Amino acid sequence: EVQLVESGGGSVQTGRSLTLSCTASGFTFDDSDMGWYRQAPGNECELVSTISSDGSTYYTESVKGRFTISHDNAKNTVYLQMNSLKPEDTDVYYCTADLSRPRCGTSDSRWWGQGTQVTVSS
Repeated sequence: EVQLVESGGGSVQTGRSLTLSCTASGFTFDDSDMGWYRQAPGNECELVSTISSDGSTYYTESVKGRFTISHDNAKNTVYLQMNSLKPEDTDVYYCTADLSRPRCGTSDSRWWGQGTQVTVSS
């Protein structure tokens, strides 16, 4: 059974760091492209970063130079290191192994995690 479990969210002050983790099971992680989306209430589901199975990465412009995505195939885990956090980074962050379309908060797909809250205060 496919499962994605996120952890590492929390509340921090501006300028601090957090690392999100997403541990996957039920599919061949080594061959999978993975990504992180985020969504605040009333806002669209935004693609933050992706990492392909060969290690190629993508970042949305607003997080370039501050966020780093990585994966550990031995642990079936994808990470999102977030540095220099800003209040506008406050969102629920979702891990996904399905990059075909944004589906933040969905309960219909096992290819999406349940989300982890990140709150950045000024």
